[in-house]
This record gives sequence, structure tokens and C-alpha cells, in this order.
Amino acid sequence: MKKPVLVSTFALALASCPAFAQSNPGQPTTNDSGETIVVTASRSGEAVAVNKLGASVTVLDSEALEQRQTRIVSDILRDVPGVAVSRTGAAGGLTQLRLRGSEGNHVLVLIDGIEASDPYFGEFDFATLIADPEARVEVLRGQQSSLYGSDAIGGVIQYLTLTGKEAPGVSLRAEGGSFNTFTGSARAGGVSGDLDYAVSGAYYHTGGYPTARNGSRDVGSDIAGLSAKLIWSPSETFKLTGVARYSFTEADTNNSENNPASPLFGFTVDSPGVFFRNKAFYGLVRAELIGLDGRWTNAVTGQVALSERKGFDAAGFDYGNKGNRYKGSFESSLRLGTDAIRHRLTAAIDVEREEFQNTTPSSFAFQGKRSTDNVGIVGQYELLINDAFSFGASIRHDENDRFDDPTTWRVQGSYSLPTGTRVRGAYGTGVKNPGYFELYGFSDGRYIGNPNLRPEKSEGWEAGIEQSFSDGKATISATYFDSRLKDEIFTTFPAPTFIATPSNRATLSKQHGIEVALAARPIPQIRLDAAYTWLHARENGTVEVRRPKHIGSFNATVFSKDERFSGTLTVRYNGRQTDVAFTNPSFIPVRVSLREYVLVNLNAEYKLRPNISLFARVENLINEQYEEVFSFATPGRAGYGGVRVRF
Repeated sequence: MKKPVLVSTFALALASCPAFAQSNPGQPTTNDSGETIVVTASRSGEAVAVNKLGASVTVLDSEALEQRQTRIVSDILRDVPGVAVSRTGAAGGLTQLRLRGSEGNHVLVLIDGIEASDPYFGEFDFATLIADPEARVEVLRGQQSSLYGSDAIGGVIQYLTLTGKEAPGVSLRAEGGSFNTFTGSARAGGVSGDLDYAVSGAYYHTGGYPTARNGSRDVGSDIAGLSAKLIWSPSETFKLTGVARYSFTEADTNNSENNPASPLFGFTVDSPGVFFRNKAFYGLVRAELIGLDGRWTNAVTGQVALSERKGFDAAGFDYGNKGNRYKGSFESSLRLGTDAIRHRLTAAIDVEREEFQNTTPSSFAFQGKRSTDNVGIVGQYELLINDAFSFGASIRHDENDRFDDPTTWRVQGSYSLPTGTRVRGAYGTGVKNPGYFELYGFSDGRYIGNPNLRPEKSEGWEAGIEQSFSDGKATISATYFDSRLKDEIFTTFPAPTFIATPSNRATLSKQHGIEVALAARPIPQIRLDAAYTWLHARENGTVEVRRPKHIGSFNATVFSKDERFSGTLTVRYNGRQTDVAFTNPSFIPVRVSLREYVLVNLNAEYKLRPNISLFARVENLINEQYEEVFSFATPGRAGYGGVRVRF
């Protein structure tokens, strides 16, 4: 670490009086004007109205999650422009999400302001995130490393549980259905004096279904999540926020046939006794002090993410790993100007340590601990003129004890015309450091890490236009984006052993595409949401895997006039995509094509009383047969029903 540089830069940040803000989990979801706001797009600790951002952002509010009866968060993320989701087998199987053609580990994931990716693998497994009652999701697309550092090449996804003030009361839900599935949730929230509190828990159990082609073994899972958020505000100038979350996943899985003499070599086959267990704890404490009549905010944040994964086969413990992240941040944000012209200056310092350990019981694998330290310094400027023109610029410098010290930056702007038209654009850079598994991972005879890997670097731009109709009752938007990825990490199979090992690519990987979205509430009884993405993603001139060229979704919710009944139709289209199959006895992957598919879900809810509701849904109504990942079968038509009680 270059300590003189760090000390002098930190002193300069303090003297200039702006600072960083980790995304503030205590912020509300709408402002006084009723505008939808996001906390992910600014490091100031304050929320920003979506319609004043130069960046592309999508908000899935708690109403959307409830109307679509979301149980696993990755399912509703399929309705976001630019997002491709691939799940390996049944619920609980590895679930990756790709933004704008980027890799799964190019997406930074926050849970209530906590960086949640597994430090060992360098990415977040969305299979471990089930939906809490009363939550929302913010999806910020495009390079965001200038705010958040490594991982935010494709964008940032933040999952937020609502505060007690936003969703007071007690709610209980129980549900059962196909594949011996049971889910339940409970939540209590409210405000008592100076304390805002919200505690929730959710559980998902399924007996599963066969995930191997022509297989008979049911692959089931148990997933649980517990969350607590406390906000203590003893005065108008001081606030203390605490967040804690525990996640548990135990899921069966099937392996691939590894006998070269078998006709099923490389295909998924029934694997009795094979399962994994994943545990994670996330915690955050944030102290915020406001001065200068509300114009100057200072905050100190500490957070931790602890994850442990163990895999088992019929003989017992097979593999395992641990990853820990400890992060401390200081932020200070200064607001200047008038009601017509508003300036916000923010600076930040993040001090972070990631620790990794391979616990696989093998004499060939290094089982000691390794760690990486990083210090990031952020500067951000935001301008808003007459609530019509906005401009933002941010820059970040990271000093890392393992990799090069990158500087990333971003500029963006937005302008709203009196006609209801808004134009926006952005240009930015991003960086992704190699994960521990890529550097030092080992699987006997199958994989060897490469400690000489370099960070991946990205730059790109976007331009968008948005048009609102009927006083904001309907909005349609279109965005064009273009990105370039340098030093992409890919897997090679060098002769003569052909054992997989990662390396940095010498050529550029390119992604560009178009995102279109529609949101409409023409009358109070109807809500419509639609999204479409066209993507052109090439890695060294070859089509990138698990990134369909076309993805689309449509959601329509209809309410009765007394709002006792509601029904939601969801249609999701996933175009033809390329995947890889290890069906060649030389272990060199073969490219395969997975056909397009359409999934139709139908939901309904009826309020027996104001606080008691019955609900039901059918998933995959047309019984589509499809694969998201090569040779992993997916469920057919399924039905579920249950009851919800609120106090």
C-alpha cells in the first residue's frame, strides 16, 4: 500500500468537506412530490428522483413484487430491460444474472446497502435471495465503478427491505403447491417514539423435480432468509441505522457424467446424495450527522459479509470455501445553491478487506487463508437546474495491494422538455478484479487457477429518450448502449492435459444493444409494464454464451373497482441463446444452441376482509419445455395457493 499517497488524499478529502456515501438503507422510496426515487445512483446518502437521472434505472416496487407473487427475487428481475437470468436446474441451483451482455460477476449486488457478493467467487448467487414481504429492487445499468469500485461493470442491483414507517403493521403468509412446495413469510414493522423498526423472515421449501434429461431424481431445496432493520433518530440532526440479515440455502444438485465411455458424457445425470449448503451473514451500522441547516451530511458506515459454502456427495464432505468482507466508509456531502440551481458535492473513502479460504479436503488444494486490501477514494458532483436539467460526474481511485491501482470515472446528464420528453446520456468506465477462485482455485484434474490474472476493464456509453403521456399516466423509454471490455478473463484448455485454467484475453469483447420499457397506469384499475432488449454481444468475434439476442416481458394487473380482487398476467420471452457443453472426451467445450421459450404465469388475489386475502397462481401455464442451461431440465406447469393476513 502506498501510505503517503493515501494519507495525503484522505486529508484533502476532509479539508474540502464533501465525502462518500454508501447507499443509505434508511432512505424512503418516494419523495415529497411523490416521485419514485433511488438511493443506489448517488454516494451522497440521499435519494435521487429517477426522472432526473442521466443513468438507466429500473425500480421494481413492493407492489410489483406482491402482484406478481414473487417468491425468488431473480424471477422478477427477468422483467428488467437488459437483464438475462440463467438458473442451473431447480430452485436453489446456481442463478446468475447478466446486465447488458456482461458476465455474472460484473454485476455489483447490494442488500440494504451491504455489498453482498461472495468474496470467494467474486459474484452473488441469486438462488440464495428469496423475497421478503415489503421489499423493492433498484437496477442501475451501465458502468458504475466510479461510485462502487470493482464488480460494477454491468451495473448495480440493490435489494431493499422497506422501513417500519413505509410499511407498518404485521403480515403473515402461507402457501403450498406443486412439487411438494411450501413457502411462508412473516413481518412486523412500525415506529415507536424515536425508533423505526422492521423485522421479517421468509422460508421456501420444495421437493423439486428431475433436472436431468430423462432423469428420475427429484432435486429439491430449502431456502430461508431473516432480516432486521432498525433506525434510531433521537434528533433531527442525528440518525443511527442498523441492518442484519441471515441467509441459508440447502439444495440438491445433479452432476455431469464424467465417464468418457458413457454415451451421456458431459450431460446432467441423476446424482443421489449430492447437495450443497450455503450460509451467509450480512451486517451494517451507519451513523449520520446533519449540520448547516440540513445542507451538510456526514456519515460513518461499517459493514460485514460472511459466507460459507459446503458441497457434499454420497461419500460425505466433498468441497468447501469461505469468504469474508469487512468494509468501513466515511462520507460527507455538501449541498449548495438555490431552489432553482442546486449543487451537491460528495467525496468518499472506502477501506475494505476481503478474506478467502478453500476448505476442500484435498491434499492438492491450498487451504490457508489469503486476503486482499483495497482503499477507494470517490468524488462526485451533482447539478440540478429548474428541475429540468441534471448533470453528474464522478471519479474514483482505488489502491489495491494485489492488483494495479485503477482510476474510473463517469459523466451523465438529463434534460426534460415541456412536452413530456426527456433525453439523457452517459459515458463511463469500469473495473473488475479477479476473484479468489480464478486466482487460486483448484479442482483435481479439472481446474487450476491463475495468480497472474489482471483486472478486467470496461468503458461504454448510452443515450436514451423517454416520453410521458396523459400527465404521467404512461411512460415509454428507449436506450441504446455500447460497451467494450478489455483483458476479459476467459477459460483456456491448454494441451497436453487440457485442464481448464483462466487467462486474460488479448482482444476486445464488445456489447451493444437497445432497451425499451413501458410503464402505464391508464386508470386506477389497470397497471401495465413491458420490457424488451435486443443485444449484440461478441467475445473475440464469437457470440457470448447465455445472453439471448432477444428478451421481452409483459405484465398486466387488473383490479376490481372495490380493489378486493386483482389478477396479473405475466408473459416472459427468452430468445434462442448459445451455451457450452463438455460432451467432448478431450474436455474441450462444444458450443450448443438452446431454443427460445415463452413462460406464462397467471396470478389472482381476493380479499375476504380488508386484512385477509386468498391468492393463487399458475406458473408456466402453457407447459413450455425448455432449458436455461445446457442439459438441465426445467419445471412444467405448476400451481400454488395460499392465504395472507395483515394486522
